[in-house]
Amino acid sequence: MWRNYLTTGVRALLKNKTYAFINIFGLGVGLAACLMLLIYVRYERSYDEWLDGSENIYQVQQTFTNPDTGEVFESQSSPYVSGPAFRKDFPQIESSVYVLTTTPIVMRNGQPLSTEDVLFVNDRFFDVVPLPLIEGDPASALVNPGSVVLSESEARRYFGDADPMGQTVTMISRGITIDARVTGLMRDLPRNSHLAATMVIRFDPAAYFAEEAEDFMTQWGWNSGFNYFRLRDGTDASVINSATQAWEERNIPDQTIGDQTINQGDFTDFRLTNIRDIHLGPAANSAGMNPGNDERTILTFTIIAFLILGMACVNFTNLATARASQRAREVALRKVLGASRNQLMTQFMMESVLLAGLSMLLALTLVEVTLPALSTFLDADLQMNYIGEGSMLLPIVVLTILVGAAGGFYPAFYLSRFQPAQVLKANKSTSEASGSGKLRSVLVISQFAVSIGLIVCTAVVYAQTVYAQSVDPGFRRDGILQVDVNRRQITDRIETFQRAFERVPGIVSVGRAGIGIDPVNQNGTGISVPGRDQPVNVGNYTIDENFLRTIDVEFLAGRDLTRARPMDVDPRTQTSGIEEDRALVARGLNVVANRLATQRLGFRSPEEAVGAQLRMGIADEEAGLVPITIVGVIEDTRFRSIREPLEPLVLRIGDYGTTNLVIRYRGNPSEIRDRIQQAWHQIAPDAPMEADFSEDIVAELYEAEQARSQLFAGFALLAVIVACLGLFGLAAFTAERRTKEIGIRKVLGARNRDILSLLAWQFSKPVIIANLIAWPIAWWAMRDWLNTFDARIDLGPTPFLLAGLLALVIAIGTIAGHAFKVARANPINALRYE
Repeated sequence: MWRNYLTTGVRALLKNKTYAFINIFGLGVGLAACLMLLIYVRYERSYDEWLDGSENIYQVQQTFTNPDTGEVFESQSSPYVSGPAFRKDFPQIESSVYVLTTTPIVMRNGQPLSTEDVLFVNDRFFDVVPLPLIEGDPASALVNPGSVVLSESEARRYFGDADPMGQTVTMISRGITIDARVTGLMRDLPRNSHLAATMVIRFDPAAYFAEEAEDFMTQWGWNSGFNYFRLRDGTDASVINSATQAWEERNIPDQTIGDQTINQGDFTDFRLTNIRDIHLGPAANSAGMNPGNDERTILTFTIIAFLILGMACVNFTNLATARASQRAREVALRKVLGASRNQLMTQFMMESVLLAGLSMLLALTLVEVTLPALSTFLDADLQMNYIGEGSMLLPIVVLTILVGAAGGFYPAFYLSRFQPAQVLKANKSTSEASGSGKLRSVLVISQFAVSIGLIVCTAVVYAQTVYAQSVDPGFRRDGILQVDVNRRQITDRIETFQRAFERVPGIVSVGRAGIGIDPVNQNGTGISVPGRDQPVNVGNYTIDENFLRTIDVEFLAGRDLTRARPMDVDPRTQTSGIEEDRALVARGLNVVANRLATQRLGFRSPEEAVGAQLRMGIADEEAGLVPITIVGVIEDTRFRSIREPLEPLVLRIGDYGTTNLVIRYRGNPSEIRDRIQQAWHQIAPDAPMEADFSEDIVAELYEAEQARSQLFAGFALLAVIVACLGLFGLAAFTAERRTKEIGIRKVLGARNRDILSLLAWQFSKPVIIANLIAWPIAWWAMRDWLNTFDARIDLGPTPFLLAGLLALVIAIGTIAGHAFKVARANPINALRYE
């Protein structure tokens, strides 16, 4: 019996090759998209699951709430002091470690080598996060300060094929030379980890931070690293998280700044997050080691994949019901010969599953061909494993059966209900099966609604990405080369660099600042405003007198800062102490603020802010608040991503805190960089130069949005292809079924263009209705997505109208061939007696 079903199914497909091709190719494309998305989703959810005991490893994360605006900011970092405080109050914590990410310079054979993803840890890191070691004992590898564990690639970089164990790695960090002894070798971390580590070094925070050690180890506002805990087996982390509010009240002390008292716990909340949930958690892209993702993106692409697969199933249902009349006599004869309805349904379901199986073979071929390219595009290790760990065999089998059943159930139910007496009447086999027209219309509308929605989303995401890269940041961003000088070992040479770069041909000006394009640091402080109980939080950065001129920012009121005026200059240095702070508090300081800062401070206009005298917390608490006078107001400047809120800024001239040299140039960018590189090595042959053009920084800043727009475009193209395949099949069938009708119309005087208009309108109506369905859904989804940006495009009618018009043109283009063929046919051939 089953063999007969299979034979019948194969013959049915061979008899209708066009119908079979459309269904197999359409289902194959849908299944391939679905499989690749399943692989991608599984990969995204596998982050850090490979770590032994990952269910007990947690990271301390924070939620900051801006008291001025109510804005919420999530962060993976936490202060050093929070680790001991948690361990003191929660015995469920078995072990803990503090991790500081840094980029020391490694000296090899007298040459400086830059580094990435170096972890400084204050305890036995592998007791908490058991990264796999190839050599060395995890329990003892990082017992002593100065011990280092290298990754495989980093070991080959420094020692080639020689055994690295026991060797010495000399590095310079914060101006301190460290001779670290290699005590272990670990495997290169897989990409599905939130961790990034090429080497792990045991360090002593008190010695490393020297005069800043007390502040680093005791201040709750110093967030520059990560705290990790290993909880005891059976511990429920939610119990600890529910007790953090009381824990904050017990452990976070009040701070007295001038005549005001604040507490970090008033606007900061702590929580423990399992290591497996970091990559897709709320703080996934906030101060982490590796870029994260979010649940919304994963869910969105999962829905899209299944929508495309559903569209392919719709094609099957559409064409099967449309061609039902051609199999009506077959069904009638089988029933006359004794076949039951259940047997007929089984036969048609068998055909459907067979078609789904052939489609799955095509889908697997497409996946094998395209998965490497997708993996490279997404910078992920996507693999199709049929057996073993991460096996896709079960999903493949289940998906094949489900798709076969979903696509074939209604056609099987519909075909099997034909009555022999009615079907075997004269010419009944050529009549349309009653009741199928409305269903087909609904299904075609749903297909094009999905296609139009994806086209709209693609257009909006692309437009927002272009806008993000081109939006006015408040300064002239083109023609800038930004040099990173945030290293302690070159601190005393920053001014020398600046003077040397100014002499390079093609350089217009050079400024230095504690901020730049896409800064890695975020320094905030409070300004005391008369009449307010709480200080106003602003960004606080040092600059030199050339910086604002170099970036070409607009002054709205007042003047620029200059070293010619002593009150414009913060005279303190990196080694200044409490006496210098007290002297500054007694003297005061002039500053420049941006428009947003003056608005937050309560001024109605930039002109009103100029000359205002306030007090700012930029000195030691014992010294008190520094009196400041706003002497200039600049336009708002956006240095960070437009996903982040605009930062209120207060700038002052200072000789410490510089992180970047910003160079304005004219001429060929590559030649300028080469000249700057030569000048750098003449001054600092012991340190590699790290410099990027502003265009490259901005492009990297919006890589995620660019990738998302390309993925949307790819899925939209797949959806359009699948929809057009179905429409092509329906157009072919409709043209064939209406041959006699069109012949009669032509005999009665209809012209070719009248016939074309008739057929075009028939297939245009579903597209027009699909627009009315897709537009509000796409508007709601894109509005929600655009709201994640601080600056965004207006969601106007243009992308919706263009998507609708494009879908209409594609639909008409798809059926045009059949329409022309039928319209130009000789009516004599259509009306002759059969």
